[in-house]
Amino acid sequence: MAEFEVSSIERAAVVGCGVIGAAWASRMLLNGVDVAISDPSDNAEQILTEVLGNAVAAYDDLGLPTDGQGTYRMATSVADAVADAQFIQESVPERPDIKAAVLAEIEAAAPVDTIIGSSTSGIKPSTMQATMTNPERLVVGHPYNPVYLLPVVEVVGGEHTPIEVICQAQGIYAGIGMKPVHVRVEIDAFVGDRLLEAVWREALWLVNDGVATTQEIDDIMTHGFGLRWAQMGLFETYRVAGGAGGFRHFIEQFGPTLEWPWTKLMDTPDFTPELVDTLVEQSDAQSGAHTIRELERTRDQNVVGFLKVLEANNWGAGTTIAEHRKR
Repeated sequence: MAEFEVSSIERAAVVGCGVIGAAWASRMLLNGVDVAISDPSDNAEQILTEVLGNAVAAYDDLGLPTDGQGTYRMATSVADAVADAQFIQESVPERPDIKAAVLAEIEAAAPVDTIIGSSTSGIKPSTMQATMTNPERLVVGHPYNPVYLLPVVEVVGGEHTPIEVICQAQGIYAGIGMKPVHVRVEIDAFVGDRLLEAVWREALWLVNDGVATTQEIDDIMTHGFGLRWAQMGLFETYRVAGGAGGFRHFIEQFGPTLEWPWTKLMDTPDFTPELVDTLVEQSDAQSGAHTIRELERTRDQNVVGFLKVLEANNWGAGTTIAEHRKR
């Protein structure tokens, strides 16, 4: 497995300033990077300032410095944003045709050796590279929201991406406090979203079949295995479940259950108007009393609490925070 070295940049461009792009810009700014932002929306700067406000509050809660912020500017065009960028993060809508058009604009104006990271959550990098002039500089850099708090980023190379570029991208992401994980095999939806998709499919069936409501499903996750996953993950949790016999004992005990008809992972219920209405009504009843910004702030406070405990115990995602704090 190739190793990477943590590196720092002074100037970056963020192309697409919705929730994800604004969160990328916020993480970069809070790590001293000057950011040029391109987005055609009239409210892009408002989104940025609101998300940055959440990020600053979260860093304050976490005890990370916020006084060394980089500066941002709203560029007049994609070309204006990327002209002197040392790194570019593309976060435009999840459509191959839009991605291709924007990447063409980026390539026409960016320095030829500047790496481009795409925030796509499922499109293969080779698909995007197919229309590029310099496809070797593209990687997928798939984060998880809130990008300014959650450290992991999946780094995926395409058919034309050399390992050296993947390592450079990993080093840049690590330099802004992230945990870059190289997804070595190029597959649709990468790793994290494949796992989330499996849970999502099963949850839809549970609602569709009247087994549980959206609130009840979320309660089981937040009050049960979600707390375990936040600090150990799937395989380490199951290793512990194996007791003194470890993971081998766990497999011996529970491996046979994989043949039982417990899930419907290869199928989903039809998205009928009735199912959609049920999902929306239950979600409104569950969370509708709060604005999105209120939910974001509560989420951030909870994540900060988890990260503080994990850092104090030198465990899980807390180790990434501790390493970045030292740097």
